[in-house]
Amino acid sequence: MTTSASSSEQSQVPAEQRKAFTRFLDAVEWLGNLLPHPITLFAMFAIGVVIISGIASYFGLAVADPRPVGAAGRTPDGVIEVFNLFSGEGLRIIVTSLVTNFTGFAPLGTVLVALLGVGVAEHSGLLSAAVRGLVMQASKRTVTVIVVFAGILSNTASELGYVVLIPLAAMIFHSLGRHPLAGLAAAFAGVSGGYSANLLLGTVDPLLSGITESAAHMIDPTYTVGPEVNWFFMITSTFLITIVGSWVTIAIVEPKLGVYDPKEASVDLSQDKMGKLTAAEKRGLKYAGLSVLGVCALLAISIVPEWGVLRNQETGEVAGSPFLKGIVALIVVFFAVPGFVYGRVTGTMHNDRDVINAMSKSMGTMGMYIVLVFFAAQFVAFFKITNLGTIFAVLGADALQSIGLTGPLVFLFFIMMCGFVNLMLGSASAQWAVTAPIFVPMLMLLGYAPEVIQAAYRIGDSVTNIITPMMSYFGLIVSFATRYKKDLGMGTLIATMIPYSIFFFIGWTALFFIWVFALGMPVGPGAATYYSP
Repeated sequence: MTTSASSSEQSQVPAEQRKAFTRFLDAVEWLGNLLPHPITLFAMFAIGVVIISGIASYFGLAVADPRPVGAAGRTPDGVIEVFNLFSGEGLRIIVTSLVTNFTGFAPLGTVLVALLGVGVAEHSGLLSAAVRGLVMQASKRTVTVIVVFAGILSNTASELGYVVLIPLAAMIFHSLGRHPLAGLAAAFAGVSGGYSANLLLGTVDPLLSGITESAAHMIDPTYTVGPEVNWFFMITSTFLITIVGSWVTIAIVEPKLGVYDPKEASVDLSQDKMGKLTAAEKRGLKYAGLSVLGVCALLAISIVPEWGVLRNQETGEVAGSPFLKGIVALIVVFFAVPGFVYGRVTGTMHNDRDVINAMSKSMGTMGMYIVLVFFAAQFVAFFKITNLGTIFAVLGADALQSIGLTGPLVFLFFIMMCGFVNLMLGSASAQWAVTAPIFVPMLMLLGYAPEVIQAAYRIGDSVTNIITPMMSYFGLIVSFATRYKKDLGMGTLIATMIPYSIFFFIGWTALFFIWVFALGMPVGPGAATYYSP
């Protein structure tokens, strides 16, 4: 909860006069903040997984592997059992894997490397000047819409959204005199809560469609599912999530957060302040923009032609190319080059020492995040090793299957189940690899096409990303938030994001039923709605 004057006045209002939903969020925040520090919590989670694996193994918890024979990752005997980490073998694995769990945690390298370039742009003053130039004349509503919309579009290169856009949105809101956590929440909602919405196809589309096609082959070996099968629905979803996310930010999140008190910050926020651009800053932005065009031109030469060096050298396509795999390196270049150019023009940077100092300062702010990642990485790794996440996913899927629904209403329970499972399995592909072999064949036999089933899955997989610590970048978001609220607890962040999760679920699910069953429109080019066995 905030300690601002606005928040204090709100607390003096009789509880019966306050909105029930706000009281609910207050309760979630209060309960969540009773929990230990996020780092301690992840450590406890990791220890808890070890203990639970021992208990589950003792009682022989196991499920049938739903993946077809020969599928990647399927167990040889067709049974998924709990691996007991609370054993001699388990202890040996824990001891020998602590370091690799940490260094192999996917977001760690992405975040640290990308921040090298972002640090140059930030400490040269480029980010501050660019933000002021963009939003000085924009209305409150317009800025909010831009932040959420940009977050959704950034899903094409998700690291950009998490590493750059979310902290930048907090800076934008603070510079405009608004609560920075509201900006962080709006961007986080767009990037992660609207994960499957976009105007363009991303790397996750061929990944999910491949899993869907494999599952569909259990019923129809000739069925094909292309990466574009959900494109129409995802384009429409982009505008829905933008509208809903903007409304939640303005109508619910900002009023609850109240007026921001800079004394709550853990760092110097002087660079976030707004002010008119000086002549030197305008000139710096001009030359920084020209340097960006130069970088884009060089990049285009390496990507657009069929012989481009950053294309996939085997297929000649952009898919699976070094360009997409090396997006983090490109983030560094796109921020470091214009950052240094801006610094040279404005006088904030003169040589390589200034660049190195800027990079060092950006790394210096990540101490708590690095510690948090160490424990979060152990928890995620232990959860995966024990197979607990996979087993819980299968049990949840079996429970939904046992309900026996056959009409369109089955998709409501399906979406809810996917959202619940996503709280335990943060990876979209990992979750779908386990649940698709169950639900795709089941719903195909009920008469629904795999394309529609996949679209419904993507809703459930997206809406709970923003409230689960299992999401890979959740620790990073906590780190960003503590910049503006040094004593922030996990309860505050989750309570801030719950409204987005609830209204995204309601709005997105309603859109799905209207689009598919009321209007009878295809979810993508050539995508069928019904399947005849």
